[in-house]
Amino acid sequence: MSTEARRRAVRNILSERAVSSQADLALLLAEQGFLVTQATVSRDLWAVGAVKARTADGSFRYSWEPGNARDALAMTLSTYVASVRSSGNLVVIKTPPGAAHVVAAAIDDAGIEGILGTVAGDDTMLVVAGEETGGRAVAQLIEELGVSE
Repeated sequence: MSTEARRRAVRNILSERAVSSQADLALLLAEQGFLVTQATVSRDLWAVGAVKARTADGSFRYSWEPGNARDALAMTLSTYVASVRSSGNLVVIKTPPGAAHVVAAAIDDAGIEGILGTVAGDDTMLVVAGEETGGRAVAQLIEELGVSE
């Protein structure tokens, strides 16, 4: 199963259940067929923008809200993206060496309407936009979220 599917499962679990530890989340993911390590759970929680907060009874639990993934995307874009260019329904994003996969994962996790998927190399990534959305609109959105060309 893909990273994107697993992270979608993380978001769903956190939206529906009280999860107080990474170990609990790993068990809930295993019930859905995702066998993961604690390190993977930790990365997934960060990638989806989950936060651990104190509840009214004083205990802690992880939570996720849709805006968090967009906030994480904005931070990732402003940190790693060097340039954004579009052509047709494609967007090419340049990053420092080794960072393209980080940006691609953040875009995938944000679940932006109109983006079909991403492909990442070492310092360059490709975003494929749906025909109805187009690359120019996706590039503009990426720039608005924290990148200037």
